[in-house]
Parts: sequence; C-alpha cells; structure tokens
Amino acid sequence: MTRIATRFAALATEGRPGLVTFITAGDPDGATSLAILKALPEAGADVIELGVPFTDPMADGPAIQAAGLRALRNGQTLARTLEMVRAFRAGDDATPIILMGYYNPIYIYGVERFLGDARAAGVDGLIVVDLPPEEDDELCLPALAAGLDFIRLATPTTDEKRLPAVLRHTAGFVYYVSITGITGSATPDATLVSQAVTRIKKHTDLPVAVGFGVRTPEQARAIAAGADAVVVGSALVEAVRTSLDAEGAATPQTTETVLSLVRDLSAAVRTVKRQSAA
Repeated sequence: MTRIATRFAALATEGRPGLVTFITAGDPDGATSLAILKALPEAGADVIELGVPFTDPMADGPAIQAAGLRALRNGQTLARTLEMVRAFRAGDDATPIILMGYYNPIYIYGVERFLGDARAAGVDGLIVVDLPPEEDDELCLPALAAGLDFIRLATPTTDEKRLPAVLRHTAGFVYYVSITGITGSATPDATLVSQAVTRIKKHTDLPVAVGFGVRTPEQARAIAAGADAVVVGSALVEAVRTSLDAEGAATPQTTETVLSLVRDLSAAVRTVKRQSAA
C-alpha cells in the first residue's frame, strides 16, 4: 500500500476524517518553509500537499498566488521542492506528501526524470490541475507506472457523464473542489458538499477529500462531517503572510502562527466521529 492508502485506512480504523494541509514550497523562504513542513504532522496534519510555485497558477486565488510569487522571488524551484521532501523524509517516513501544481515546471524538468526524482525523494502523489483526463498519457499514466498516485479533481460542475472519465485513473483519493471558482474565493456549503461526496462515492471506493474555501476550524468541522478528509490551504498561506515583517520576510512568529492554526483545525476535525472500520 502507498503511504496515502495506508493513512486513509488508518483514519477509517480510527473512525475519524483526516486533515490535509497545503503550504507553498519556499514560502516565505526555503528555511522557514521547511521548518513548517517538518512540524505539520505533530501539529495535526494527516496528509500534506506541497504546492510547487508557478508563475501562472490559473486555479489559485490571490492568497496562494501571492505565496507562489514570494517563493519564486526567493529562488524556489521544482528541484528545491524535491530537496525539501527529501529533507522531510529524513525524519518522517509515514506522512503522505503530495505535490500540487501545474504541468509546465514538470514538462521543463522532464517527465521521466521528474518521476524518478520525485519517487526517490519520497513524494507519494501528484495533483496537476491543468492536465485533463484526455491528456493522461502525458503524465498520469507514467506517474502511476512509477508508483505515484495521481489525484484528480472533481467539481460541482462535474456531471454524471464526465465523472467516470475523471475517476478512471484517479488513485489515492478524489479531491472534491467544494466551490466553483479559484481557491479561497468563497465559503462552501456543507450540505451541498455532503451530497456531492455521496454522489461521487457511488462511482468509486476511493476516499474523498474536500477543499477550496475552507478557512476556519468551524468550517473544517462542518465539511469533515460529510467527507473522508478536509483540505485547508489558503488560510495557511494567509497565516504566513500576516506574520511577515514590513519587507515581507519571515519573523520569529511565522512558523508558530501557521502551526497554531493547524492545531486548531486538527482539533476541530477530530471532534467528528464515525463508525470505525476496525
């Protein structure tokens, strides 16, 4: 089993939903970003999405766009992101890490080289938002062959006709985008999300994680009640931003500001109980 499958199986046994946290690699700088990454599991993150900065992040809202620009200005690259994962793995061999981003940096790096290096560094899965199922030969199928889960996004506009194509080669879990629009742009409706998750589960046995727009512990708890996991990203990168000094540099409070929010989110999600699979 992959780390992702192992973690979701453990969550099912514990009878609780999981917390998936997103941070941007290299934001606000390499050292601070790595410190946050290493501390996320102890703060309560069950799965980590590590954003790969890109100059044209079409699916991301202002918060994650700004985080990516901060990281790029400080020299973050795909190669440095893989080094971050390698450094994380030196102290944690259990927490799943998923790289989330866009195809261009991977294409420039070279698909075969990237998949080999990602696997060797300890990456478990990929979310590449600008590659539709029609382009599965480009990266999805090679990633699966290399032992990396390829996680697809389903959205409120993914209808019954489209859903089978989205799910066909999805592995690890399904990422349900709870709103129509970019990250962090609206607040999801927990009732509608729960209905959507139920619909998706009629087509797949994979866990369903829900993200986009979840900001507070209260929202995380509400969404987690109807999903296998809740994803929080924009709120965490905003926590980074609000902790920076006037020049945009990290302060002694930056890491703790992010981790404090993760602890609050984790505590809220863990109040949601369901029947254990054990």
